[in-house]
Amino acid sequence: MTTIATANHALYERAMRLMPGGVSSPVRAFGAVGGEPPFIVAGEGSRVRDSDGNSYVDLVCSWGPLIAGHAHPAVVAAIAEQAARGTSFGMPTPGEVELAEAITTAMPSIQMVRFVSSGTEHGHVDALLARAGSGLATFGLPDSAGVPPEVARSTITVPFNDLAAAERVARENALAAIVVEPYAGNMGCVPPANGFLEGLRRVASETGTLLVFDEVITGFRLARGGAQEILRIAPDITCLGKVIGGGVPIGAYGASQALMHRVAPMGPVYQAGTLSGNPLATAAGLATLALLDGAAFERLERLGALLEHGLDEAIARGGVPARVQRAGSLLTLFFIDRPVRNEDDAKASDRVRFAAFHRAMLRRGVLLPPSQFECWFLSLAHDDDAIDTIVAATAEALEEVA
Repeated sequence: MTTIATANHALYERAMRLMPGGVSSPVRAFGAVGGEPPFIVAGEGSRVRDSDGNSYVDLVCSWGPLIAGHAHPAVVAAIAEQAARGTSFGMPTPGEVELAEAITTAMPSIQMVRFVSSGTEHGHVDALLARAGSGLATFGLPDSAGVPPEVARSTITVPFNDLAAAERVARENALAAIVVEPYAGNMGCVPPANGFLEGLRRVASETGTLLVFDEVITGFRLARGGAQEILRIAPDITCLGKVIGGGVPIGAYGASQALMHRVAPMGPVYQAGTLSGNPLATAAGLATLALLDGAAFERLERLGALLEHGLDEAIARGGVPARVQRAGSLLTLFFIDRPVRNEDDAKASDRVRFAAFHRAMLRRGVLLPPSQFECWFLSLAHDDDAIDTIVAATAEALEEVA
């Protein structure tokens, strides 16, 4: 076997000696698709460039935050201006207030906000819920290595879109909360079935359980007010991240004043963070949110529909069992011949074929998320030419993996 020495490969070998899997987040290791990940050195608009000089149309978009595209001038300027004034102070800043105002205006279910450092920091939310019960119903996985057995036992998982299962669990257990992505993104793009989320709202209200929407992906992406604006369903607690930081690490959770008054220093739930509400993140977030008016969401919907149509046509011509599921500017091409309604359906997809498809797309200059179970992300920087490039590459890649 001959290994071609490239800048990417050299970086990969160095990274493997220094970081688990050579990455800072597991999916980036390309374990699900094979090969070595490109090491990205720059991005502009809808494209990124790796250390070997290869250019790709990007459908990762930093896993969602870059709804404006890479290096948008307004976002870059906001970060640079703030960096020149200081990068962190460990004290309150105007940007936190302004970003909190933007969030509470967009999402009426949120009256107060607490900023954290990433969308993953949702363990703090669980502490908020202790007053409501002893269990937690979720549509995710609580049993990662390192999670204490007593925590896993208090977390009950039910399939996404299975209202009957959720209702049974809620009535048989004293739950603190029902936690759900309103549009699932961490199994690929899976929209809610008609009546599913409305049913969860009803069940939560009837059983005295808090309904938590994980809008880390959907917040300010499906609409300015997130999925809850589209669905007209008010959760009790909302988790946010990604878009609200414009590509700089941030997270937030928000709820009514009554609930948020339980958070320190107003209440007994202690939660703190050295870089929470970091001024670089709030500056980037405010600059990004300023771009997200009605016309922006119309553009994102048009681009999403255009890509979905092109992919559907390529699938029909290629004769490969596959289907596209989309919500606005989020979509996933599943290698399966039936609708995907939950994680079990998603896991029935042909992951071997997806891996081959991913490699074929990468060779054709299109960077996809390296997992069958992730969403593709479009941005305002993508245009009709980018969509044409993606569709043409898809048609060729499907023929290759047929």
